Amino acid sequence: MADCSEIADYLDEYLELEEYEDFSGAHNGLQLATRAPVERVAAAVDACQETIDAAAEAGAQLLLVHHGLFWGKPLPIRGRSYRRLSALFDAELGVYSAHLPLDGHAEVGNNVLLAAALELPVEGRWGTEKGNEGLGVWSAVDLPREELAGRVAEACGREPKVIPGGPSHVRRVGIVTGGAGSMIPQAREEGLDTFITGEGAHHTYHLATELGVNVLYAGHYATETFGVEALAEHVADRFGVDWTYLENPTGL
Repeated sequence: MADCSEIADYLDEYLELEEYEDFSGAHNGLQLATRAPVERVAAAVDACQETIDAAAEAGAQLLLVHHGLFWGKPLPIRGRSYRRLSALFDAELGVYSAHLPLDGHAEVGNNVLLAAALELPVEGRWGTEKGNEGLGVWSAVDLPREELAGRVAEACGREPKVIPGGPSHVRRVGIVTGGAGSMIPQAREEGLDTFITGEGAHHTYHLATELGVNVLYAGHYATETFGVEALAEHVADRFGVDWTYLENPTGL
């Protein structure tokens, strides 16, 4: 039976963590190790109090997440930080986080899996974030913009916010999940007429309309459920453990 460290060592290599730069404080990899043998893995988009408590209730020994416990500067271990860590220790629950490496992965990545859910064949890679080239995927299509928006709504479980900055008939679509609205100029430079991502800032509306790019904001959470589910299933198959996905939608 595997433990947290054994599974983490495998995932570090499988997800090619060393190949990626990430946001300050993201800390990809095993963020909290326990000695308990892993019989069940839980997966969630975010390592928050709700998912930690749900993973403990489900009897998991390892929580796989896209957004980990740590971001930016270290926080004092008090208040919400203390409550999270206390719950993890009490449940003997480890945490493994993969941010940009999970977005860009060729098999269990958010971007390729969202493309598959939209029935868009991946033609190639595009986009650079934190020095990581080819983080996103693109597809050549022949679809009305409204039909593509309908596919996004079905795949993500919510109607996307559509900025109709580009043509009403879509020919070349790029995908980068999460909060990638700042990549609209890159989409234009790559010759994409349509860009699907999770969310973006207010000013990206004007970026899209002035650069001539359709943008479909499908929700940060909703576009990033695909990878952690697939990763948990992969771990379960590899190590012969049970797995469960913990829904905790933010609506954002």
